[in-house]
Amino acid sequence: MEQNKSKMPMIKKGTGKRLLGYIFNHYKPQMIVVIICIVLSGVASTVASVFLKQIIDNCITPGLKYGMGKVWGQLITYISIMATVYAIGVIASFIYSRIMATVTQGTLKSLRDDMYNKMETLPIKYFDTHAHGDIMSTYTNDTDAIRQFIGQSAPMILQSMLTILAIIIMMLSFSFWLSLIAAFFIYMILFVSKKYSTHSAKYMMKQQKTLAQEEGFVEEMMEGTKVVKVFVHENETKASFDWINENLFHDSNEANRAGNVLMPIVANIGNLMYVVISFVGAIMVFAHGTNIGLSGIGLMTAGIIISFLGASRQLSQTIGQISMQVPLIAMAMAGAGRVFELMDQEPEEDEGYVTLVNAKKDADGNLVESDEKTHIWAWKHFHEADGSTTYTELKGDIQMEHVDFGYTPEKQILYDISLYAKPGQKIAFVGATGAGKTTITNLINRFYDIPEGKIRYDGININKIKKPDLRRSLGVVLQDVNLFTGTVMDNIRYGRLDATDEDCIAAAKLANADDFITRLPDGYDTMLTDNGSELSQGQRQLISIARAAVADPPAMILDEATSSIDTRTEALVQQGMDNLMKGRTVFVIAHRLSTVRNSDAIMVLDHGHIIERGTHDDLIKEKGVYYQLYTGAFELE
Repeated sequence: MEQNKSKMPMIKKGTGKRLLGYIFNHYKPQMIVVIICIVLSGVASTVASVFLKQIIDNCITPGLKYGMGKVWGQLITYISIMATVYAIGVIASFIYSRIMATVTQGTLKSLRDDMYNKMETLPIKYFDTHAHGDIMSTYTNDTDAIRQFIGQSAPMILQSMLTILAIIIMMLSFSFWLSLIAAFFIYMILFVSKKYSTHSAKYMMKQQKTLAQEEGFVEEMMEGTKVVKVFVHENETKASFDWINENLFHDSNEANRAGNVLMPIVANIGNLMYVVISFVGAIMVFAHGTNIGLSGIGLMTAGIIISFLGASRQLSQTIGQISMQVPLIAMAMAGAGRVFELMDQEPEEDEGYVTLVNAKKDADGNLVESDEKTHIWAWKHFHEADGSTTYTELKGDIQMEHVDFGYTPEKQILYDISLYAKPGQKIAFVGATGAGKTTITNLINRFYDIPEGKIRYDGININKIKKPDLRRSLGVVLQDVNLFTGTVMDNIRYGRLDATDEDCIAAAKLANADDFITRLPDGYDTMLTDNGSELSQGQRQLISIARAAVADPPAMILDEATSSIDTRTEALVQQGMDNLMKGRTVFVIAHRLSTVRNSDAIMVLDHGHIIERGTHDDLIKEKGVYYQLYTGAFELE
């Protein structure tokens, strides 16, 4: 079967130790109390066998022979002690259960916080190479498996191990020979448990993987429902879902089938052990009572046999409970491994030290740093050699010198790219899909670092500029718009969180978005959900442009910014875009060549090479590739 081809997820060595260390680092005092309470609870669960022997041998048997009146006081003493010990066990169980509820949820909160904090530091490359559904599964399925381990499996395992140790010591103290019989059956239980629990653990981990696949598929189909219906692919989609669901059924069935048959088998082996010990124990009691010479068996009484039988039953049940936790522990370790794998990812490197600050000119006309918003920005450059600090006005002068780049070493995307954009210039990139247009803008943002060449911003190598400051100086409007759950005003303010309502409205007017926003049911307070699905694609793009406008960046990157806007809307937007671009360095990526006619320079790219450059009129006169694209002889793909 196809599903059997998938490999079992590997558990990284030391994952369990690291997870326990993580818990203790956050909740050390609470965990010490929990361990003490578990020890008390485990010991309390085994005292029944000890006191049962004492009650039978010291109270009931003499009482039947000499009368209960003579042993009544002793019986009350034993029962009182038992009740006290059980009460301590109940209280201890209550305390550690309450504490573990807080520890479990607190640990999961800390894990999610740490994962998200680390995720925010990761480079774009990580998200380009990892499926988003797989990352989401780490926050949901994997953390839920960890929850079961912390809240259920770990305490149960610890208590069970203590119980087993106490029972073994007690059984050896009662009878070495009966302990040997019990050891044989315990070996059988362990053999069966290992076989079935390992099989169950294998498919439990596979189940987590196929569950993530199914969730990702359903999410993808929900987002693409219109496309599915337009192309009438309902049946194909159902078939794909059935195949994934069949895999999930197979893995879940195998996991649960092995888990479900384990306890009945363990219980029956335990029953068989109970019968054999009863039979042998009865013979030993009879031999002791009739003085038959069975040398070496030691003292054997009815109290010992009854207590031993209770202990053996408790032992088999406890081992069975541990075996049932093995698959859950394996699943939790696999989940913890994926969580720690995300947390161990190398953060985005940022060796920059040049920062962006508000500046003003002093009486001598020199730039100095200002605490007030002045609409003048400067690069603050600390020179370690002499300890001096210089300020370079941010003008938007961007140069690329002999840049080579590839997302992977095996596949180069850009070849010897050299270009410049003077302050206030509009530079356009045109070319077929995959020519490298967006890659150039990604490099300017330092989403990726270049192995060869240099990129300078106002004469400063961008490797020296801190990434947050570099990106703060660049406004970006993408083809794919992302609107967040919140009001229209909130989404515009996302460009600059300290912007006032008046700033946001002014930005919307600049982008010509104010007209349609004011006609919404609640105007700027209209709530947007599901990535702004209530709006048209053009309206969503207008809000995105307004978001960039309120950020008021010195330089702009427009990546197919008007591709989703109809011709009439584009005419309204173009005026706002022109206003937005005044005084700024602007990089424009466009398939619609009418939007780049007024550019100061147009770069024509083909397979990572700049093959033509110049103004619109110059390129038309050359009658090269741009001319053929513009006149329709060629079409952009």
